[in-house]
Amino acid sequence: MMIDRMLFTIPAEKHTEEEIKSLLRQHPEVKFVSLVGLDIGGHDTDEKIPVELFIKDMKKYFLQGVQTDGSSVVLPRIAELNNAKVDIIPDLSVNWYVDYNFGHITEDTKLPVGTLRIPSFLIHNDKTEVGSRVILRNAVSAFKKELRELLAENPYVFQYLDIPSVEDIEEIILTAATELEFWVKTPDDRADREQLSTSQILKEQYWKRTIGPVRTALEKSLLILDRYGFKVEMGHKEVGGIKAKMGNSGEYDHVMEQLEIDWEYSTALQAADNQNQVKYVVKDIFRFHGLDVTFMAKPMEGVVGSGEHTHMGVSARLKNGRIVNLFSPKAIEEEFLNPIGFGALMGILKNYEVMNPFIASSNDALNRLKPGFEAPVCIVTSIGHSAEIPSRNRTVLVGLVRDMKDSLSTRFELRSPNPKSNTYLVLASSYLAMLDGITAALKAKKNPKDLEASLSKKCGEEDFYMDKDRAYRSEKDVFDEYTVEERERFFGKAPATVWENLRAFHKYPEKLKILLNRTGVIDTLTLESYEQATIASWATELHNRIIPNTMELVRECKKLHSDSDCTDFDMHNWKLIQELRLYLGKDEIMEKSLLTRVKMALDEGNYEEASALQIEMQQKVNQLIDTYFEYKKNIL
Repeated sequence: MMIDRMLFTIPAEKHTEEEIKSLLRQHPEVKFVSLVGLDIGGHDTDEKIPVELFIKDMKKYFLQGVQTDGSSVVLPRIAELNNAKVDIIPDLSVNWYVDYNFGHITEDTKLPVGTLRIPSFLIHNDKTEVGSRVILRNAVSAFKKELRELLAENPYVFQYLDIPSVEDIEEIILTAATELEFWVKTPDDRADREQLSTSQILKEQYWKRTIGPVRTALEKSLLILDRYGFKVEMGHKEVGGIKAKMGNSGEYDHVMEQLEIDWEYSTALQAADNQNQVKYVVKDIFRFHGLDVTFMAKPMEGVVGSGEHTHMGVSARLKNGRIVNLFSPKAIEEEFLNPIGFGALMGILKNYEVMNPFIASSNDALNRLKPGFEAPVCIVTSIGHSAEIPSRNRTVLVGLVRDMKDSLSTRFELRSPNPKSNTYLVLASSYLAMLDGITAALKAKKNPKDLEASLSKKCGEEDFYMDKDRAYRSEKDVFDEYTVEERERFFGKAPATVWENLRAFHKYPEKLKILLNRTGVIDTLTLESYEQATIASWATELHNRIIPNTMELVRECKKLHSDSDCTDFDMHNWKLIQELRLYLGKDEIMEKSLLTRVKMALDEGNYEEASALQIEMQQKVNQLIDTYFEYKKNIL
């Protein structure tokens, strides 16, 4: 078979010059090499180096990499137009993957053209490592070093671990995995929001059998992903979508479905690299079968969005080779977690405000995080009604996942990321937050019962670590069991715009220290670079895409009834619609429309006002859509 002749992975243990040259010469289908650097915004580079040139100058590429113009990557305040030297240096410590162009079969090999993609680091001015991969790598190193020191300084914790002492630990391992959700559709198809919403409520698509080109593309994706060594666990339909329709040609010409693919966990940096490659493979295979794939968090309003639930764990490899989960208690039937696990969970919850700007960093991301769509809206956890019954509360921000038969499975599931979140920064900020909580718990010499009480504190109760005016745990459905006011009072109010989310860096200076207090991970300049890049992206999209699209929506809401053939209900609705249309999009000499005022605020750099106006715009647009829908339904 064709696939058996193709090279998919060069694992980290085979990164000697001799082995790489041998593999590339055995596989002439690999025509190019690309050094893949990740900037602060999570964008990756993709240059094409002819493979023969790479083989000839391999030593030079390993040492010097390739140079890019700093203005072409997102590193504001670091690599400016007058200070733009950035080099891309290969990372020899992780797996490298071959990316195939299935639409380009060459005569000499009869195989698709492959590009060896090498995850790399960005170096500014020959000395400073910058970008997302660097931040995650350094966060992992800091976590391992400081946790080992904490274990040595607080030996009391070993009574709750299945480890005699810190001297028995060979290595601390940080593991991660992501669940990738995405929407797939035939090109140019537009969603029928009512059909999709009804199907979602009835759960007509959830875990159902795939058919037609979706089935073929999904099966091929899973088979090819296994060739990369990702150890795929499953692929299935998610809750969103409608039944595909077959056209007169005998082909399915109306596809609108949501899918999910899961694969095995890896070390933190490798997990983030893996996810990037999985997304490329999935998009290419589905496109080859005439289907569009989107990894947007909320591609359609009023319908469930796509999440990327991120699983994180910490374990230790002992000198005798045994692996021990550092979150799981020794008495798994009696305790939810040990002090390290409780501290890690509390660290995420206490510091989530300064994590969130890395997780929900776009308009699209925040559109998904709204009540009613199985996405988290407040800072709260669930760990279970009792230690014997693991929790699977899908309404919380972060959940505890555990298996009574397998202590190694104990981990946290962060439910707020989406497929376009920068996984490197999601993991880096999460592990730094965990480290803060672990440090507090162990230095206070707290036992599991003490820490469970802290986690379960009521709003207004004092605690040694958690904020007084907050609650953090609920085993209830937080959407149905609390009013909006109760949710916000107990668990905090979620930011409504990207600007509001980024203000957390300034609103919570004490919490910001978890990111800035570790040398070499995130410094003030890097944080300012990320903030500036995110604001620019938010403002540009709002100004140049969201506002024009909203104006198109306003124009599409046209009068459908005639004055001689209508009811008072039609006239009432049309009056409301027309008032909203004029308020949103029609300028007067003395008074500008809402959309114009948003643009003016952005042009003036008044982001506080632009953010407030964006919230008002979203409310008015939702009101317009709902009213126009009711109006349309009543037209014969």
